[in-house]
Amino acid sequence: MPTIGTGCHELRIVDAKISWRIMYHIAGDAIVILDVFRKQTEATPKVVVTACRRRLNEYHRLTASQKDRQHAKR
Repeated sequence: MPTIGTGCHELRIVDAKISWRIMYHIAGDAIVILDVFRKQTEATPKVVVTACRRRLNEYHRLTASQKDRQHAKR
């Protein structure tokens, strides 16, 4: 889902009368679940997009700091 970020996707699940969405990011060493929500409108709610962007940014921030610490140990 490019509106959230590079490597982000949306998995669509239809269960009886309910449609679910799983927003996720594919990283080199992980699949990061950004959000799971019940789809009730045509467009993805802005609050979901905003939350996913924030979570993705936090993931990148944390993994970058871990890589920096590992590099400093060498």
